[in-house]
Order: sequence, then C-alpha cells, then structure tokens
Amino acid sequence: MQQQNNILPRIGFVGSGRVGKGLAWGMARSGQRVLAAASRSLASAEQLAARIAGCRALASAQDVVDCSDLVFVTVPDDAIAAVAASLKWREDMAVIHCSGATEVAALSPAAAAGAKVGGFHPLQLFADPEVALAGLPGCTITIEAEAPLLPQLEQLAQSLRCRTLRLPAGCRARYHAAAHYAAGFVITLLNEAAGLWQSFGVDREDTIRALLPLLRGTAASVERSGLAQGLAGTYSRGDIGTLEKHLAELARIGPDALHLYCELALRSIPLGLERGGYDEHHAEAMRERLRRALQS
Repeated sequence: MQQQNNILPRIGFVGSGRVGKGLAWGMARSGQRVLAAASRSLASAEQLAARIAGCRALASAQDVVDCSDLVFVTVPDDAIAAVAASLKWREDMAVIHCSGATEVAALSPAAAAGAKVGGFHPLQLFADPEVALAGLPGCTITIEAEAPLLPQLEQLAQSLRCRTLRLPAGCRARYHAAAHYAAGFVITLLNEAAGLWQSFGVDREDTIRALLPLLRGTAASVERSGLAQGLAGTYSRGDIGTLEKHLAELARIGPDALHLYCELALRSIPLGLERGGYDEHHAEAMRERLRRALQS
C-alpha cells in the first residue's frame, strides 16, 4: 500500500458482516476513502455501502481487490486462509485481517504475491455493528505488521480515535484468549449470577437490570484506581465469615456453582494481598477453606 502526497489509500472490504460494517462505517466517518465492499450476500455488501458516500457494493471479492490499495478481510476466522488463497493480489497493495486469534500467516498467499500483510484487531464487541461503531473511539486496536505498513496502520487507528498496541508474531491466540476474560466470559458470569437469582424467584431481565450498574461501577473503579485498588467486596477485605456463608449456600446449589466460585475466589486473593487488605497468613486461611470446598 503506497500513500503518496497525502492521498489516502483506497480501502475495500471483503466480508460485510458485523465487523466489516462497524469498521467500514467508522473509517468513513473518520474521513478515510472506503470505496468498495463484497460479501457472500450482495445484500450485506449493499447495507455496508449504503452508509458511505462513494462506496460501491461489488459482485465479487476479486473486484474489491482490483480497485483497492488496502483490503480488509473481515470474513469469519476459519475462512480467512481460504479467501486469501482464492484471490489474486498485487505488489502495490496491503491486505489486513481483523481476527484476534488467527495468525497473519493466514494471508501468506497475498504475501507471496508481494502484498504487505498485517493484523488489525479492535478490542471491541461486534455483536451489533451500530454499538461497535459508537464504541470504537477510545478502544484499543492491536496491530501486527512490519514497516512501512505498521505506522500506516497505526495512523489509521488513530484516525478512528483508537489507542494502539503492537502485537508480536505468534501471540495472537494467547492474546485473544485473554481478551475473553474482559468480554465474553463476563457475560457468562452474568448468566451464572442470573441462574442463582432465578433460584429464589428473580427473573433474568430483572437480574441483569440490577447487576449492570454494579458491573459499570466495577469497570469505573478499575479505570480510576487499577486492578488491586479497584477490587471491592469479600476478597478485598478478607471476610472469612462471608466466604464461609457463600460456600455453604453454593454447596446447596450444587458442585458446579461451588467449584466455579472457588476457582474465581482463589484468583481474587492475590489482588486482595496486593491491595493490602490482609496479610499472607489470613490469605492462606481463605485458600485453605476454598481448597477444601473444591475437594467436596
């Protein structure tokens, strides 16, 4: 991809699902030249293009490649390598995928043709492209590429008002697995909480309505004070009496609920120690009770 005389690259999207739409709309909003899109469904490409002045929905992915300087491959992870292998690339272009877990090597057919390749992964939920579009400013985009493409992608991320992190090669699956703890697994934990509240008659909708402000407050506390100082509740203070009440009640619910709680609690104790809420002797007393419960 060459950017000369401050002329913005022509950007195309191969794949017009939730990620493609959210990113394309965000780039167009930031003044980038998003000119073409294709997808398995022409209707999906038309939905993407309809929001962007001068953008066309094209019949094939190859048509997008042929008219673009910078192509974003925003297809499902398992399809990236096959799509890359099915298209004819050029030396004067760049090809980027937006998967967190897929290695950039999936784009090796493009690299073999002389194109520059890289990864551009927004740490953002794309369950709804409208929500993703609203949340792009301020989020972090992890970038894996070599110069001269690397600074060009960082500049593109900055135009979206995003932070950037450079990701070393070979770390994508580990990086992506870790991100689940701050995204999908949080939803899983909310579902666990909803199940517990349903056991005493509170429906799921009311549970989520009640817990979301708590979740927002937790995120705000971490943002303001950091992980350890942002920790609150039983494992910030070392309340053994409360811990024992939790264990007794969850044991009545069943081993799955009890064991999940214990595993999470054990991982909370180091943060409580770092926070200064108790000493190592007190921490070990809590660990002993939790390990005993795990063996039950």
